[in-house]
Amino acid sequence: MNIVLTGSVAFDYLMTFPGYFRDHILPDRLDKISLSFLVDKMSVQRGGNAPNIAYSLALLGERPRLMATVGDDFGEYRDWLESKGIDTSTVRVIPGEHTASFFANTDRANCQIASFYPGAMAYASELSFRTLRAPKPDLVLISPNDPGAMERYVAECPELGIPYFYDPSQQIVRMDAETLRTGILGAQAVFLNDYEYGLAQKMTGMGQQEFLKTVKFLVVTCGKDGSDVYTRQGVTHVPVVPPDQIADPTGVGDAFRGGFLVGYAHGWSLELCAQMGALSATYCLERLGPQGQEYTPAEFVMRFRKHFDDHGKLEKLINL
Repeated sequence: MNIVLTGSVAFDYLMTFPGYFRDHILPDRLDKISLSFLVDKMSVQRGGNAPNIAYSLALLGERPRLMATVGDDFGEYRDWLESKGIDTSTVRVIPGEHTASFFANTDRANCQIASFYPGAMAYASELSFRTLRAPKPDLVLISPNDPGAMERYVAECPELGIPYFYDPSQQIVRMDAETLRTGILGAQAVFLNDYEYGLAQKMTGMGQQEFLKTVKFLVVTCGKDGSDVYTRQGVTHVPVVPPDQIADPTGVGDAFRGGFLVGYAHGWSLELCAQMGALSATYCLERLGPQGQEYTPAEFVMRFRKHFDDHGKLEKLINL
């Protein structure tokens, strides 16, 4: 399947705080909050929603295309992505700009306080599917990006007959209700975490049934409680795969989407797709950074079968 991934491309500055953020928040003084956390560790990782998702796809044999804007500092990152089987030919360098940067501080409860600097991502709305080189995508994923870019892609994909999945997640807070509603109504599927789902319902006034009148399915991830896949026929719950260790939650949701999309590209059931997403997410959780995990398709399949029954379908991943 020819999948084009749109979204942020960023460098992640990941820090760890040895305590709990909640111990330092005074509920009666939230209007005057002023906190600084001395962290124990910091690492700089390759990140961004689009390449994070692409990475999990590539680990299982797909060759997704990235469509994004980056800065002058992207050269080494591009080489690394290409070495993993990710097509970066549609990534445009913006001269004089830095690639976007994500700054995340994680406490002992895996809670995060983060900031995001857009840098070259602010130019993503200059990219258009109207000028995208052939072949025409079978599927586009619209992930968190410059808000203007997300609006443009939501408008262009239906006009050009390109199906898209909508993953607004972190950018919901930058959208108005009508923009968010438009993105949902044009999509074939929507991905959100449980908090974002509640926020989207509140903003748009859309209940579950209204979501499902337009989208084929809705995927809601619920952290340690697994994920739920909603269709007009009902809901399917998929539990998490227990991690061997917890290193860093950054990028876990992106890894879930990558694993899910691999299954979808093969035409497998939504339940199997979500199970693949669950294992992909756990692999990410066990390593530092959103692209720190490494595994072969054979290793993935062996571990998958310890928790789920694929009825032999995943054998195709090994024999690609």
